[in-house]
Amino acid sequence: MTAPIEVDAPSDERLSDFIPVWDVIVWDDPVNLMSYVVWVFRSLFGYPEEEATRLMLQVHNEGRAVVDSGPRERAEMSAFRLHHHGLWATLERR
Repeated sequence: MTAPIEVDAPSDERLSDFIPVWDVIVWDDPVNLMSYVVWVFRSLFGYPEEEATRLMLQVHNEGRAVVDSGPRERAEMSAFRLHHHGLWATLERR
């Protein structure tokens, strides 16, 4: 009997070939205050105030912004949490 052949773990670049990446997109809405959106981004994703503000302004000016990315389960949880906070979020596969 022979020992199994050692195989290197896939790099992050190769890993994306096997695990699809999903973007979490927040859409502009006429309901939520800009300061509230910044607070949600900071609270849920841990963004510093400058990054949360930049993303909020992108949502406001361009109508949407990608606020998180990852495997589908993680993206679904992020969208669920955003919905729970009253923001409109969808998933998009890269």
